This record gives sequence, C-alpha cells and structure tokens, in this order.
Amino acid sequence: MYFKPTIISVAEATHYLVGGTDVDDNFTALPVLGDVVICNSLSSAKQLLRDNDMLEAQLTLQTPYDEMCGLPTSKVTHETVSL
Repeated sequence: MYFKPTIISVAEATHYLVGGTDVDDNFTALPVLGDVVICNSLSSAKQLLRDNDMLEAQLTLQTPYDEMCGLPTSKVTHETVSL
C-alpha cells in the first residue's frame, strides 16, 4: 500500500503530527516509523522524514475555528514541501 508522507499542523497547536496519507486520504502511521510521531516543530518533523530517506511531504494545515463557531467546516489546506 502507498502512503504519502504527511505532516499535520492544527492551528494554535504546539506540535506537528508526522505520518502518512493513504489513497483514501486516511492519515495513519508510516510503515517505516511504526506509529504516528509527535514533533515539537516543523523543522524537526521535516528532519524526521529526511532521516528516513524521504524527499518531500504533504503539509496539511487544519483549523477547528469554523466548527467551533457553528459554521461549515473549512477546507483543509495541503502544500507539498521539499525536505
């Protein structure tokens, strides 16, 4: 199964989740990492993936604010970043 290396950032959070996204857009652990990893900075998340021979990752930015205000969920923003 193919997993796209993915870093998830949630607005106002002090950490980044590192894992993979499958073809159905489900976020899960990358097989090489064995589990979803929590990193304290974007640079350490990127370094973790570089250390595991990955050249790029999908950076996913999420915000819970629309839902908290009773508005429809806003679209998730995705950006491909070079490592």
